[in-house]
Amino acid sequence: MKKSDKRNKQEQKKFNRKMQMKLAVLFIVIMLALIGLSVRLTYINAESGDKYTKQVLSQQQYDSQSIPFRRGDITDVKGTILATSEKVYNVILDCKVVNSDEKYIQPTISALTSCFELNESDLQGILNEKKDSRYVILLKKLSYEEIQTFIQMQDEIDEKTKEKKNPYIKGVWFEDEYLRTYPYGSLASSLLGFTVSGNVGNWGIEQYYNDQLNGVDGREYGYLNDDSELERTIKAATDGNTVVTTIDATVQGIVEKHIAAFNEEYRGSYREDDDGSKNTSVIIANPNDGSIIAMASSSNHFDLNNPRDLSVYYSEEEIAAMDDETKLNNLNQIWKNSCITDTYEPGSTAKPFTVASAIDSGKITGNETYTCNGFLNVGGWDIGCNATHGTVTVEQALMKSCNVALMHIALTEGKEVFTKYQSIFNIGKKTGIDLPGEASGIIYSLENMGQTDLATNAFGQNFNVTMIQMVSAFSSIINGGYYYKPHVASKILDSKGATVSTVEPVLLKQTISKSTSDKLKQYLYKTVCDQAGTGKTARVEGYEMGGKTGTAEKQNRDKINYVVSFLGYVPQDDPQVVIYVVIDEPNVEKQSNSIYAQKVAKGILEEILPYLNIFPTQAVEKTEQSTQTTQEASQTSESTTQEQSEQEQTTQENIEESSTSENAALPYQLGDLNEDDSDNEQN
Repeated sequence: MKKSDKRNKQEQKKFNRKMQMKLAVLFIVIMLALIGLSVRLTYINAESGDKYTKQVLSQQQYDSQSIPFRRGDITDVKGTILATSEKVYNVILDCKVVNSDEKYIQPTISALTSCFELNESDLQGILNEKKDSRYVILLKKLSYEEIQTFIQMQDEIDEKTKEKKNPYIKGVWFEDEYLRTYPYGSLASSLLGFTVSGNVGNWGIEQYYNDQLNGVDGREYGYLNDDSELERTIKAATDGNTVVTTIDATVQGIVEKHIAAFNEEYRGSYREDDDGSKNTSVIIANPNDGSIIAMASSSNHFDLNNPRDLSVYYSEEEIAAMDDETKLNNLNQIWKNSCITDTYEPGSTAKPFTVASAIDSGKITGNETYTCNGFLNVGGWDIGCNATHGTVTVEQALMKSCNVALMHIALTEGKEVFTKYQSIFNIGKKTGIDLPGEASGIIYSLENMGQTDLATNAFGQNFNVTMIQMVSAFSSIINGGYYYKPHVASKILDSKGATVSTVEPVLLKQTISKSTSDKLKQYLYKTVCDQAGTGKTARVEGYEMGGKTGTAEKQNRDKINYVVSFLGYVPQDDPQVVIYVVIDEPNVEKQSNSIYAQKVAKGILEEILPYLNIFPTQAVEKTEQSTQTTQEASQTSESTTQEQSEQEQTTQENIEESSTSENAALPYQLGDLNEDDSDNEQN
């Protein structure tokens, strides 16, 4: 045998079958171990993966934080910002990071106390008590300027070493937040509303358009990449939309100024401790599309930047005596918008609706005459008028605000027609205005209305309305018969200023024919522009305009407390502005004078009409009184004094003539009706 063959046989003996089996077993054991390890890792990951991941990432100072959205602005019709959100910052302390190394504690505390109004011992206490907390709010809602000193100290670089001067300031960061602010304070407060924590609108536009104004929070995520390095990714926040309103801030300011002036003028003049009225409210609207230009009430006026301040309406002693529930109830009374939430009896401003429904239904032509002897017996009751007018036409019935003529007209048309047109005019129903808290009012149903109810309803007593109902219905009377849904928003813009949607005027129905509208406008024109009209005090010189006065006796018909009002429009041929002034219990000895509301309306119109580019169509004539005043300048002081006394007497007579109580002469209370009528429930 060759030597090479012998060597091969020896090698084969060394790697025999027994060795192969051992190797196979070893391989199988190793594979089983690997499989077991994989199963175990899979199990750990499934059961506790999040726990261990957080532990690892926390050691790498991994963090994830919310990025707040910016709530959208509210602007007036010309873009003036009425409500906005300003970025502010919360100072956040990460106790775990600061406590991770002794050398971080003192430099961080020193930096915080030197830059902010923080106490060193308080900070040390927080680090000890919440040593593992990653999120402790130290300060809230600081401005950008207020945090700059700390940021500069934290990031300051040494020019020589090119390293941070304060490398041991750790665990402090700034959380973004937005603060809702109102640049004009109390302007349009009941219209705008305000926000509470969490960007929740409360009352007004802030509440109604809350979903449009709010956006969606973003998120900043931290994660470890393949090289175990911390990286970040950001999902940007979606900011809220801007609501552009129909409100004109300048007109709103003028309205509020005149309301305040009235209350100041008559504050304490009769009731010593009271303002000029229980409440004075004004609405300015465009009758051709339902847009609200201004809306304000004296009892709903507060600082939007500090809405919980009761000191404007209550003394310190009164506030201290209130429990939480009482405070909240009082605040809600201030926050509400009484122009849409409160109901009242409208008085003679409702008379145009009675006349319009009778003419439009064909029950009268407008050429009728009626005899007023100072009262009319209906259902066994003598229901009075403000004067004995004698024979009056339909036009004169409105001009002189004759209750007797209006009762005759209502009785002629009957309760079926009267209640039908109340529904057509939306009286007693919500208008659907884009504001929260709207009330509906209280009216008689056809089934429950008796003859006496019909008679008193004819001149605006014994049913309740809201101001916005009256403005919307009256607008249809003077614009050709078109009833528009009232609204305070004109369009919605996104955060970049692009139009998301436009709030188009919504024509809901036609209440009366154009011919009826034209006839009513002529009557209303005479009411204001004729010297015999009750609304002559409201006329702005040089303007042709129309309107109707109102004086409603309040419950319990004590002939003491009244709601006085004026509802008018300008100009006569093509009405562009409707104004409604309602004064609840003016602080005067004799409340039943609509002249108080007329004066407020006139003062407002004199300012806003030129601003709105509505100009006089008539030359302002030099009055006899002006001529007389010029002549008096050259007379002796004695004769001047005498003339002034005579003028004051004449003025007082004019006041009594033009503004006597149109509806004051109700001879009964609601509970005093006869048996048939007293059972009627207002519906």
